[in-house]
Amino acid sequence: MKILVGMSGGVDSSVAALILKEAGHDVIGATMTIWDNSETFKKLTSKGCFSSHEEDVAQAQRICQNIGIPHLTVDCTEEFKQIVIQNFRSEYLSGRTPNPCVVCNQKIKFSILPKVARKQGINFDKFATGHYARIKQDEQTKMFQILRGCDTKKDQSYFLYRLSQEQLSQILLPLGNMEKYQIRELAKTAGLEVSDKPDSQDFYSGDLNDILQFTPKQGNFVNKDGKILGHHQGYWKYTIGQRRGLGVSADRPLYVININKENNEITLGYAEDCVQSSLIASDFVWQIPTPATSFQCQARIRSSQQPCDVCVTPSDNGCFEVKFLSPQSAITTGQSVVLNDGEIILGGGIIEKTL
Repeated sequence: MKILVGMSGGVDSSVAALILKEAGHDVIGATMTIWDNSETFKKLTSKGCFSSHEEDVAQAQRICQNIGIPHLTVDCTEEFKQIVIQNFRSEYLSGRTPNPCVVCNQKIKFSILPKVARKQGINFDKFATGHYARIKQDEQTKMFQILRGCDTKKDQSYFLYRLSQEQLSQILLPLGNMEKYQIRELAKTAGLEVSDKPDSQDFYSGDLNDILQFTPKQGNFVNKDGKILGHHQGYWKYTIGQRRGLGVSADRPLYVININKENNEITLGYAEDCVQSSLIASDFVWQIPTPATSFQCQARIRSSQQPCDVCVTPSDNGCFEVKFLSPQSAITTGQSVVLNDGEIILGGGIIEKTL
């Protein structure tokens, strides 16, 4: 089988290519470039996912040479700007907190990247990455489903839930059954220079306004009664549940509990004020037939969270209400709620509001 492997220059994607090559497949490594060298992003120096990564491209090229496979670069810069960065800015401007990795996986990494590679004359049967997740096809519904990765600490199924049935039918995730330590051991045994390379962290770990580039605008921090507690330079700098960097002193730790973009106002409260029991989510992607009645399953509202029990009920306009059996802290609009039944991902949607 001819397989295109998305390679970032990290240990996971490198070992994914190595495993597939040693299994006898015809493997090609592909690294997408998303960095814009224009004036817009010249201040960005972070080593997050979105950063200048010429070193990573060069490293991926060396890895491919070491493994004995060809390598190509795929320019996705303009698409990344128009889709991921535009969504990133739009969501923060709306007072929401986006998850750019979810958007990138659905619309860039598992869509634009393989499409552009084909346009460059590269033919292949499957597209593979180094994500920690698994894929299976349900015997009854014939729908493809994502399963959580066996390494629960590295599981990335949360970030892949929006992949379509067409996308899932065309991809391979060779690391899904493995633990991280096994990946590093394989890389070391094969003499890959990335065997000890640290994992990439956030989308961008610097000041988000480097990307947003919004003009500072003074607003108020207030408590639940509307009393002014201090001032800030823009509501887009904050997210629900945030504690650090507020610059407001109190008898107990304060948290962001509401963002009012119309008034450029941030409401602060205590830990107990961050707790809610229900949410409404929209724009669902299902890996089961769309539910028509209430059902029970588990859910996560952030990737690092352990799944918790919920009841899911269809609501208006294709939305669903997700009610948690145990109240949750800092449910954040713009983020994703991902539903699962054990290790199987059922689907997920974008959080619109809390109840």
